[in-house]
Amino acid sequence: MTRRVHSGVPGLDDVLHGGFLEGSAVLVEGGPGTGKTTLGMQFLHTGIVKEDEPGLLITFEEFPSSLIQDARSHNWDLRALEEANKLRLVFTSPQTLLSSLRSPFSPLNRMIVEWDIRRIVLDSVSHFARITRNPTELRDIYGTVINGLKREGITSILTRETNTNRLYPSGDKLSFVVDAILMMRYVEIDSAIQRAILVLKMRGSPHAHGVYRYDIQQEGMAVRDRFEGLHGLLTGMPTRTRPRRSASR
Repeated sequence: MTRRVHSGVPGLDDVLHGGFLEGSAVLVEGGPGTGKTTLGMQFLHTGIVKEDEPGLLITFEEFPSSLIQDARSHNWDLRALEEANKLRLVFTSPQTLLSSLRSPFSPLNRMIVEWDIRRIVLDSVSHFARITRNPTELRDIYGTVINGLKREGITSILTRETNTNRLYPSGDKLSFVVDAILMMRYVEIDSAIQRAILVLKMRGSPHAHGVYRYDIQQEGMAVRDRFEGLHGLLTGMPTRTRPRRSASR
C-alpha cells in the first residue's frame, strides 16, 4: 500500500482520504491571493517539523527573503529550518531548473540526494509556458519537470496561477501529466467573498468530491465544512438550490 503524506493543512487530509500519495506530483492552481504559496509552505513546514522530512522550495517569482518574511506571519521560521539543514530555498529561472532536472548529476539533483529531500514545492509552474508556444514541446517540458521531481520518490506540489473558472483550461497539457489537482477559488455568496477548494482528480486514490470552505489565519490554512445548498460554485457567483416541491394532487 502506498504511504500517505500529510498535507499539514487541517481538514485537507480528510478530503484527500488520508493525505497525498507518496511520490505524487500535485498541481495546486488558483487566482492571485488564494493561498497557493501558503499551502506549499505549510506542506513543507509540517513535513520538517512533524515528520522530519527535509524540504525544498523552488521559486521563479519571489526572492527567498520575501518568502521568509511571509512565513513569519504564520510563525513559521524558515530561516531557522535552513540553518538546521532541513529546508532549502532556491530562486532560479525555468530554463536553469529544466536543465538541472534533465541531468541526474546536476548540483540540484546532488543536493536533493545528499539532503534526502522528501518534499518539494515549485512556485510557479506557469512560467514554463513562456519558454515555448509549441504545445508538444510544452508537454515534453512538463514531463521532464515532473519526472525529475519524482525521480527519488519525492512528493511535490506545483502551483499555477489561473484567472479562469474552467475545470480544464483550453489546450491545457499539465493537467493530464500530474497525479492530482487541487483547485482554489474565490466565490461570492450573499455579497460576501469566501474561499473554496476542491480536489479535481487524484490518480490511484479515492477522495471527497465536494467543494469545501477554507480560510487562512495566523496558524495557516485550514479546510472547513462543505458548501451545501448551492449551485454553480465554480462560476464564482453561485445560486441557492431550491427544495423540490411535491406535485399537487
